[in-house]
Amino acid sequence: MTLTRRTLLGTLLATPALAQDGWPNRPIRLVVPFPPGGPTDIMGRLLAQALEVDLRVPVVVENRAGATGAIGSAAVMQSPPDGYTLVVGTLGSHALQPLIAKTPAYDPRRDFAPVALFATIANVLMVHPGVNVRSAGELVALLKAEPGRHNYGSAGIGSPIHLSAVLLEAVAGVQAQHIPYRGSAPAIQDLQGGRLTFMFDAVPSAMGAIQGNAVRALAVTTPNRIAALPDLPTMQEAGIRPYDAYTWNAIFAPPRTPEPLVARLNAAIGAITARTEFRARATALGADAATSTPEALRALVTAEMEKWRGIVETAGARES
Repeated sequence: MTLTRRTLLGTLLATPALAQDGWPNRPIRLVVPFPPGGPTDIMGRLLAQALEVDLRVPVVVENRAGATGAIGSAAVMQSPPDGYTLVVGTLGSHALQPLIAKTPAYDPRRDFAPVALFATIANVLMVHPGVNVRSAGELVALLKAEPGRHNYGSAGIGSPIHLSAVLLEAVAGVQAQHIPYRGSAPAIQDLQGGRLTFMFDAVPSAMGAIQGNAVRALAVTTPNRIAALPDLPTMQEAGIRPYDAYTWNAIFAPPRTPEPLVARLNAAIGAITARTEFRARATALGADAATSTPEALRALVTAEMEKWRGIVETAGARES
């Protein structure tokens, strides 16, 4: 029988081993399996700062990038299940990577203890300002009129922003040339320079270029508009249906982490994401604060893997 949060918290308080251990009584390591400065790093550090205050121990962020998040995530999977090593999981690391890798380093449904969702992040469709389109619908019309003549950038083959473009091609029936980069930052630079027609990117890492008018934002990829860009329509409002693509940030622990520890971490993260200050800071960064039970997070991972499996195959993103 699934335990409720209240039951788990009661178990935590009544567990002698945890009372003696006094968790947490030393620094917690939070692994971000992506480079510094990206949306996952930005949101991971925001959560780490809040956890430090609430748990009264240092929360040290460690960037261990590589293989669409697999390197850092696998390191956490192999860590002791004692609540002192956690990873910021994403759509890329905990749903797409196992679909893309020839030999996956892990099965995210089996090899981690899900703790809590803490943010959802929309992608945004952007064009170079010199491209004569003002909406996602006009971009689709251009791509249909000139099939194969336009290109788009991404953070790499199989990355969430690459698959956002593949989904656009599939839903709208258009074709464009994909140019993969080592991260979204150099792709945005080429979009600003006019070497790309369009691209998708996560809102937090695209906000600077959007606010500086270096690119023209056309639509967000979520079903509903987002607080960070309230005037920007959704892809579905632009007539591109069905379209729903977003990434998320969530905390995962090593497998076999005791349920009382998971419950305490879940409660701490839920309290943080419910605060007005945290939600406002997340919005300013281009994200939306979120929360979930561990069970709901596990279900999200499963649903995302099923949702994107066909798109990965369409994109030819699986390693050969």
